Amino acid sequence: MIRRRAFTLIELLVVIAIIAILIGLLLPAVQKVREAASRLKCQNNIQALALAVHNYESANGAFPPSMLAPVGGTFGTNNGSWSVHGRILQYIEQGNAGVKVNLEAAWDSQLASGVPQTRIPTFLCPTEVNDTVRMKSGAPFVYPHNYGFNFGTWLVWDPATGRGGDGAFYPNARLNGSIIPDGLSNTLMVAEVKAFTPYSRNMASAASATPPATAAEVAALVIAAPDKKMGATTNDNTGHTEWPDGRVHHSGFTTVLTPNTKVPVNIGGIDYDPDFNSRQEGSSATIPTYAAITARSYHAGGLVNVALMDGSVRSVRSAVSLATWRALGTREGGEVVGDY
Repeated sequence: MIRRRAFTLIELLVVIAIIAILIGLLLPAVQKVREAASRLKCQNNIQALALAVHNYESANGAFPPSMLAPVGGTFGTNNGSWSVHGRILQYIEQGNAGVKVNLEAAWDSQLASGVPQTRIPTFLCPTEVNDTVRMKSGAPFVYPHNYGFNFGTWLVWDPATGRGGDGAFYPNARLNGSIIPDGLSNTLMVAEVKAFTPYSRNMASAASATPPATAAEVAALVIAAPDKKMGATTNDNTGHTEWPDGRVHHSGFTTVLTPNTKVPVNIGGIDYDPDFNSRQEGSSATIPTYAAITARSYHAGGLVNVALMDGSVRSVRSAVSLATWRALGTREGGEVVGDY
């Protein structure tokens, strides 16, 4: 009889330990590859949006406005004009959805078309953890997105005068490449945002015309604003959940704070990282809209992907200086931005 030598317990444990070490070495590499693929897909989405905006300009003689808003008046319905996202549908291979859209009518009057509830892949980063339709009264209402357009530093819209902010997009804008004095390569177009972002809005009087300097100042404004869109469930936090809506807290970002800056707010024992909109565009005939809508992403390394107005795409680190970030947000600040 041939006696076969079996593994001893110690040998078995050594083999298991070696396998565990190999798996431990392999997992970070797999995660890096996955993150690199997600970042590339995200950048491709942003590139498609930038190209669509330029195709819109070629067809219409101007870049799309953030929305259309009444000067010296208010909307008759809660949700008014279509966003940049809605205006460029036909330029991102979403022509069928674009055909169903009447840009002259409020988007929420067209829910029966099914377009607002549609998941538009180009509008979503693969790292988004809440890639799901927003519900209302138990039914699908509208789909979120991950790419906000540049509404500038702080002021978004003054309904009394019709003056827009200093970004590349604002209500009723008719800008083109020749009306951006800082140059297309020095001005932001798109940056990442997170879906289902908590926020507050609609103060009874105008906010200060001077932008907040710190996250703590933004937090104080969030707490002071009476209309808080935040809560314990994902669906309670409704910022950037309405891709058709042209208001800044849904379709834009501002450069008040650098990317991924946390705004520490605790309400009812729950910690939030919220945005702030002093007054919804179109909700007042006299009170201006000022907004702190921060660019955020789930990418590793504290990066957000952006496109500049010239169509180039790059990643910006959270450590970018506030002065540089705000300079990138303005279209006519006279800055020439170097490395960042």
